[in-house]
Amino acid sequence: MHTLDDVEPNQGRPPPFETSVAPYLLDMSRLAARLVGEGDADDVAQEALTRAWQRRTTFDPARGSLRSWLLAITADQARRWRTRRPRPVRSMPRECDTDRDRALDLRDAVALLPPRQRLAVELHYYVGLPVGETAEVMGISDGTVKSTLADARARLRTVLEDG
Repeated sequence: MHTLDDVEPNQGRPPPFETSVAPYLLDMSRLAARLVGEGDADDVAQEALTRAWQRRTTFDPARGSLRSWLLAITADQARRWRTRRPRPVRSMPRECDTDRDRALDLRDAVALLPPRQRLAVELHYYVGLPVGETAEVMGISDGTVKSTLADARARLRTVLEDG
């Protein structure tokens, strides 16, 4: 069984945890911000890092990349965060330009997606993961990711056209 310490051996010694995860911190923060909002993103990312540190011996590179493992932990921590804290009611600005209105409409429409569709959209379109890595993070097949994204796009199209 491989551990997180086996990812990048450095002269016979494993790299420190922080060195291994540092390249993925921005992706973790970006995903947390998309899932819980900017205000709570740092807390969620920190909880995800703590969880990753505690479970670092369970990382197995044969099952997926370190990036996917960390993003899966981040998504799980965001889900836990949302269930523990009620979502604040956001007020819409009174006067907005058309581009900002469209961005707010899209953000609100994505927030209305079922959890699996929302996570797929956030990972693929906002974090920028390819389908294969999105599948690793979500623990589903590539085909299921493609189908989930197609369903999400169809639902978004309907919601945005009706709005």
